[in-house]
Amino acid sequence: MQVFKEKELLDQRLSQVKLAGKTIGLVPTMGALHDGHLYLVKEALKSCDQVVVSIFVNPTQFDNPDDLEKYPRNLEKDINLIKNISEGIIVFTPNANELYGDLIASEHFDFDGLDIVMEGKHRTGHFDGVGTVVKLLFKVVQPNKAFFGEKDYQQLQIIRKLTEIESIPVEIVGCPILREESGLARSSRNERLNDLQREKAAFIFETLKETKTLFGTKSANYINEWVEQQFKNYPFLELEYFEISDAKTLKKLTEKREGEQYRAFIAAYAGDIRLIDNLALNN
Repeated sequence: MQVFKEKELLDQRLSQVKLAGKTIGLVPTMGALHDGHLYLVKEALKSCDQVVVSIFVNPTQFDNPDDLEKYPRNLEKDINLIKNISEGIIVFTPNANELYGDLIASEHFDFDGLDIVMEGKHRTGHFDGVGTVVKLLFKVVQPNKAFFGEKDYQQLQIIRKLTEIESIPVEIVGCPILREESGLARSSRNERLNDLQREKAAFIFETLKETKTLFGTKSANYINEWVEQQFKNYPFLELEYFEISDAKTLKKLTEKREGEQYRAFIAAYAGDIRLIDNLALNN
């Protein structure tokens, strides 16, 4: 298994792959790998000759320095998990200066409104940071395909938009959310939950499932009020936002339209740990 910290050495290795006419799949991660990440890696292996997994905790997408500091890191464990899938996977683990250069800062992108709702509304500058680091990784790796999980569905749509506005020739592959047995969406942040919080956080997915049932007969306003009341009556989680949005534009639903696809999105806190989830409502 090959692990690269420097862009130049990675480029030399990937040049050999490209010269051989092989396809490259990229799975960008911030480490603290779980089964959701590993599923992306396995999906990449199915359709690409060479898979690259990047492990980089990106400082420019955190609006809260405390959140950045507490983000779980265990590189040795992550590498072993990847190695157990395939010895042929390449791992890229740059530091911030290696990836960004001397100026560690975000570019600003026009994401056509995708970035100002939900996560963007509550995390200032977050998606400029995401767009910047993904653009840098695409420049270094030059993948044919890149794989992202639907748990971060808004991020997935942002990255699709990024490839469009920057004319980056990469296919973006969205992969389904993997869940724990309780229904809780798998996330690196789950490792910070204590046993009680982890048990009670399953309420997020339970609420989303009920939302999908209600969506067949009730208005968006009714469902919004219902969800808010459910969380008010549930002392273990604090709701940050709940929205029903168009699955493509992410615009908040005001009136259902025939043939359009919609998703429900939730962000909530278990103590100081922020959890997000979403669910397709009419697929």
